[in-house]
Amino acid sequence: MTEKIIFVADQRQRAPAIPAVPEAPTGRVTDQLARPLHDLRISVTDRCNFRCVYCMPKAVFDQNYSYLPHSSLLSFEEITRVARLFVAHGVEKIRLTGGEPLLRKNVERLVGMLSEIPTPSGRPLDLTLTTNGSLLAKKAQSLKDAGLQRVTVSLDALDDAIFKRMNDVDFAVEDVLKGIDVAHQVGLGPIKVNMVVKGGMNDSQILPMARHFKNTPYILRFIEYMDVGASNGWNLDEVIPSAEVQRRIHAELPLVAADANYTGETAARWRYADGGGEIGLISSVSQAFCRDCTRARLSTEGKLYTCLFASHGHDLRALLRGGHSDDDIAGAIALLWRARGDRYSETRTQHTSGLVERAKKVEMSYIGG
Repeated sequence: MTEKIIFVADQRQRAPAIPAVPEAPTGRVTDQLARPLHDLRISVTDRCNFRCVYCMPKAVFDQNYSYLPHSSLLSFEEITRVARLFVAHGVEKIRLTGGEPLLRKNVERLVGMLSEIPTPSGRPLDLTLTTNGSLLAKKAQSLKDAGLQRVTVSLDALDDAIFKRMNDVDFAVEDVLKGIDVAHQVGLGPIKVNMVVKGGMNDSQILPMARHFKNTPYILRFIEYMDVGASNGWNLDEVIPSAEVQRRIHAELPLVAADANYTGETAARWRYADGGGEIGLISSVSQAFCRDCTRARLSTEGKLYTCLFASHGHDLRALLRGGHSDDDIAGAIALLWRARGDRYSETRTQHTSGLVERAKKVEMSYIGG
């Protein structure tokens, strides 16, 4: 019997190089494909109270699974310090993620610390958070009071039986919907609702979800089932292309294409022809958007990843805890970004059948979505 090894977290310690000559950030740094550093996604925990089949399936993340010890996690002060350096390089949007970020104790305090970071352009930092919604009703007001601007909520079905089969912990749709409504009431918005579409499991929910969120303040986004990590048993046959999602909705609820809000936006925007709001289509598999990707990711233990599908990270924690100056760490970040040439989704589209590196990619629950 062949043992199956799931590469959940990157165990290799790769401390980034530090420039020989200190270099002050200029507010803009670009990679090998001229992509600026604009977005930073920070994972604040590797824990989650859901066991979604496409992210943290029970077969891997069972009761015996060992999470990172608290001492390994970046402290709020360390996260804020490194976030300031990223902002100095041009980052204007920070998204807190996980795991489930609302499981991190006192995460509101971190939100407050990050909200005080000024951007080089003088515009307020766009500070947002992605959540499964389970704790949102309880936490929404304190998050808003701390300075959070928006939330994105994962919801993969309206049918309770299908949703419970997706989250695999018997959590009810009604409780997520309540969290969304409370977040809206306290002023966290515009709220985006993300649905990962997995063929044969929840694609029957495409139209019910569209009908439910049409004519509401919420923006529903459909995400193609992606091969992040190796634990979800990804199969191309289970991917419902965004074009098919658009076709199904358009047949009943006519859609018209809308312009992107900004360069590098992950979702293609479509408006309802009757003015009933909009949807988004995130097509990482069928229509790769690597060439506009401006996102860096910081894991909960301080590793920098330059791609969602990366096989290794760069250990910023070693620099943070090794007595290095802000200039040293800022210089290391700049070197890493300038060397970046990632375009995994384009490569996957061209060579799907030959992805021998798939088993080495870190898991979404570790790096954040």
